[in-house]
Amino acid sequence: MEKRFKVSYFLNFLGVLAVFFLFVLLFENNAFGRSTQYIKGISTTACYTIIMVASLNLVVGCMGEFSLGHAGFVSVGAYASAIVSNGLTGKGLPDIALFLVALLAGGIAAGLTGVLVGIPALRLRGDYLAIVTIAFAEIIRVLFCNLSITGGGKTMSGIIKLSNFYWSFWIMVVCITVMYMYVRSRFGRTVKAIREDYIAASASGINVTYYKVLTFTVAAFFAGIGGGVYAHYMTAMIPTNFNFMYSAELLSEVIIGGIGSITGSIIGASFLSSLPEMMRQFSQYRMLAYSVVLVLVMIFKPGGIFGAWEFSLIRVYERLTGRKGGWEKSRKKTEGGV
Repeated sequence: MEKRFKVSYFLNFLGVLAVFFLFVLLFENNAFGRSTQYIKGISTTACYTIIMVASLNLVVGCMGEFSLGHAGFVSVGAYASAIVSNGLTGKGLPDIALFLVALLAGGIAAGLTGVLVGIPALRLRGDYLAIVTIAFAEIIRVLFCNLSITGGGKTMSGIIKLSNFYWSFWIMVVCITVMYMYVRSRFGRTVKAIREDYIAASASGINVTYYKVLTFTVAAFFAGIGGGVYAHYMTAMIPTNFNFMYSAELLSEVIIGGIGSITGSIIGASFLSSLPEMMRQFSQYRMLAYSVVLVLVMIFKPGGIFGAWEFSLIRVYERLTGRKGGWEKSRKKTEGGV
């Protein structure tokens, strides 16, 4: 790995730490007065929404396929993690261990579902794949409405509250980091090559189905993790929460933030997840607001706010100073000596 990338990762990690401690300082000192707990709740909502949106971006941005059933994977993760945590409650596990085990169970359940759906569905492309994913999400929703273990069509309540902002923040950071590394890995580059030219990739000997199903499974796994955080924060849920409109909201956040940009997913999810709270008095117009924002972005920024660009503190430093760091000089010296 180039020294530049190592420095970039280190600086970005310091930036994440700075953001975290800023939130800690604000929340612990009750900086927002009576609204502190309310804003902390919105921040927690943003954390699990970011995980869901970034995972969908793996399918839409990295793989270049159109999915409208992501809420199905979120619901599988949410219900699986809730069932596991309820079953393990009172077994002597610390809360953090119970939370992590439940999240892992939710992620694995959603990932396995992704394999089962992906193998037949990813033979299709474009609108046909979108229709199949919608059908899958509806099948899952109806199934959960008829299973007693999920509460049937009623609310599944009594889920132990394990999510808080601090735990959710670091779970989000870990998930985003792993997804970012996946996109930059050999697997991610191969999937992007398939996205750019499906026929050429197939002709060059790439196992197209394998890489597409793998990416679809990874996206489903992290959607399940996000669903698990959601379940243990809300402590109650009903299958109708994970309907087509929820999938459409997640897709809107991907498009607005930037297709193919993890940074864009973070910004889009943070903004649109807090929008309903900012418009609480006009909640019936929430989807109208989403539509207006989406249309404006499509007109003025067709690629989304960030496009395919990723934020990096080292890039900001280079833009501000107008020069490269010492690592660039050392790389040139090394190349000159070869």
